[in-house]
Amino acid sequence: MSTSEKEPEAKEERFVAVEEDVSSVEVPEELGILPLRGVVIFPSAIVPLLISRRSSLKVVEEALAGDRMLGVVGQKNPEDEEPGVEALYAYGTAGRILKMLKYPDNSVRILVQGLRRIELVDYIQVTPCFRARVRLLSDASQPSKDLEALQTHVVAQFAKFVSLSPYLPDELQVVVMNIKDPGRVADLIASNLNISVEEKQELLSTLEVQARLQKLSVILSRELELVELGQKIQTQVQSELTKNQKEFYLRQQMRAIQKELGEGDSRTVDIEELRKKMEAAQLPQEARKAAENELDRLRMIPPESAEHSVVRTYLEWLVNLPWAISTADNLDIPHARQVLDEDHFDLDKIKDRILEYLAVRKLKKDPKSPILCFVGPPGTGKTSLGRSIARAMGRKFVRLSLGGVRDEAEIRGHRRTYIGSLPGRIIQNIRNAGSNNPLFMLDEVDKLGTDFRGDPASALLEVLDPEQNNTFVDHYLDVPFDLSRVMFVTTANLLDPIPPPLRDRMEVIELAGYTEEEKLQIARRHLIPKQMRENGLEQGQISFTDEGLTHVIRHYTREAGLRNLEREIGALCRKVARGITEGHTEPVTIDPARVHDFLGAERFLSEVAERTQEPGVAIGMAWTPMGGEIMFVESTKMTGKKGLTLTGHLGDVMKESAQAALSYVRARAERLGIAADFFENLDLHIHVPAGAVPKDGPSAGVTIATSLASLLTGRVVRHDIAMTGEITLRGKVLAVGGIKEKVLGARRAGITTIIMPKRNEKDLEDIPDTMRREMQFIFVDTIDQVLDHALEPRNAPPG
Repeated sequence: MSTSEKEPEAKEERFVAVEEDVSSVEVPEELGILPLRGVVIFPSAIVPLLISRRSSLKVVEEALAGDRMLGVVGQKNPEDEEPGVEALYAYGTAGRILKMLKYPDNSVRILVQGLRRIELVDYIQVTPCFRARVRLLSDASQPSKDLEALQTHVVAQFAKFVSLSPYLPDELQVVVMNIKDPGRVADLIASNLNISVEEKQELLSTLEVQARLQKLSVILSRELELVELGQKIQTQVQSELTKNQKEFYLRQQMRAIQKELGEGDSRTVDIEELRKKMEAAQLPQEARKAAENELDRLRMIPPESAEHSVVRTYLEWLVNLPWAISTADNLDIPHARQVLDEDHFDLDKIKDRILEYLAVRKLKKDPKSPILCFVGPPGTGKTSLGRSIARAMGRKFVRLSLGGVRDEAEIRGHRRTYIGSLPGRIIQNIRNAGSNNPLFMLDEVDKLGTDFRGDPASALLEVLDPEQNNTFVDHYLDVPFDLSRVMFVTTANLLDPIPPPLRDRMEVIELAGYTEEEKLQIARRHLIPKQMRENGLEQGQISFTDEGLTHVIRHYTREAGLRNLEREIGALCRKVARGITEGHTEPVTIDPARVHDFLGAERFLSEVAERTQEPGVAIGMAWTPMGGEIMFVESTKMTGKKGLTLTGHLGDVMKESAQAALSYVRARAERLGIAADFFENLDLHIHVPAGAVPKDGPSAGVTIATSLASLLTGRVVRHDIAMTGEITLRGKVLAVGGIKEKVLGARRAGITTIIMPKRNEKDLEDIPDTMRREMQFIFVDTIDQVLDHALEPRNAPPG
């Protein structure tokens, strides 16, 4: 039931007084109870009501079928659609239905006349409608001169009120003056006053007539003051209006109201509120001085001026910043370790760095916060790691994505001379955090841009320097704000695009990617439970075997991170969820066969053995922003005259490595068992597949040399070996970078043996122990050593 019992809209029908004495009408001891919303009916009053609730219609129906009597009782909460017994007042009015009119929407309109005050003694029925035993109440009054004088005073007050009120007819003055009974006078006046339901209910429940009149006199005095004040305000405003001042009508009215209430000008109130906020904010001296100066300006600026809103907005920014609000760090080291382990598997280097910071913070108060920079391929958990650190430390967490930001004002804000200027996103996020020491994550710091609006990376130099950021000045605020308590954490996929001065301010921690075993553990601990929750699956409805998960990792994803793995697990969960909705309720076990049924044909196949069965093909290792990958280098020869063709979208450095490799092979032709003049009547073509992908760098030098040596000697390269290293003309193998990523990529591709420069042996510390045990690492100083290990013996079967 959406509509409610309410007073009629037509003012002339509001209440009608009757001359007859209804006190002699007999009222039964049991009545159906009709709850009212926003209405109180007094004895002798006639009120129209619109009835639409089912329970209320039942009460009316029973009353019309009987003696037309019912009890009307107000409900305490007008918004309550289905009030209970406790939601109704204890005092009400017995009434009788005079008329009834039905509407097409099944609602009815009734005319109810109040008869006697009643008290609800006991409810004898609650559903489908209320029915209760009632006790009739009578007015308590002793005739006296005080009562007579009070009645005369109240009648005079009401007559004056009627003459001033716009919603009461003048005839009411005559009606009230002709009634002798003081109780009926009080009830009639109360019926026609536009006061709260609570006040009317209090008058209804007051049986002592003199006390009722006294309360009514107080209410009338207040209502008279309000009506007189309204007329006075109207008169003042009308006298001030001219043709050019009509647009200020409402403002003048408001000022007149505040003046009469003694509250003063609204501007004064606003300025005092700002001053109180300024005191509570505990601004530092320089900021407080600026705020007081702007507050003095605000007093002098008219509210109609555009400058008024500019100054006020500036002051609100100043007083709402958390200058002195900070959260207490949780320095419990075991708790922090537990939180980090719950949220992330492995990443020991990062976890140790956070625990070291907390330990130092515990021993030394207020050390400068480090600026950590997590660098790694997408999907390795850089951003979520920031949330875990904030949770472990008990700090607020705010995140700002810097990807595509080109405007320096995004960091430092706009000066207030610009229309619509605001503080930079650093200050905005600090205010949103509500704390001056949150963990602030700057995502994708390597994706900052530069154009005519300035260099955001340069603006970050001050923000990310613990020696300078304690006096960070936003252009909009133009006063220093201390950022030294903020713990900044940045993330990036690549270090190269980050300007060197900015990179120098950050402590770089690299996330190279995950091994197959680590992905398996993370899927078990985090990804599978998460995807089961998101797809509405419960324990027992789906389970994953290790073989099934490994099959997904090897043949349906090829990545350093976990995003695609999570998508594939989600796809498997959705297939099972669909099956459950179609009636297949038996538990589903995800093994390799079921993976193939659900996800289709394998997307990534191992090509290593197939593509190294011929001489001239060698496997190198490449570093990419998405993690490590293996790279095939193919060489072929044809009749010609010393031509060298290089294809595969190679960069200049890689082309030069190919030239160096060819020169080395020609110089060592005799040792390799190749005719010294082999190049006189040959053309060579070196190609690196995936030709649409740009490739560059010197680390493919040994791979190109091995490919050429294999082609010219006819010896096949071992299919389980991948290699990396820079070659010199003397045949030396120089160190290269990205060893961990390259090894992880090779392992994903099924490689078991790695040839790398001797100088990179130290980089094995970053390789997980399980991988070091599973794989063989060969360290070399010269290209001759590479060829000895990589090439199969002559006439050996390939593979």
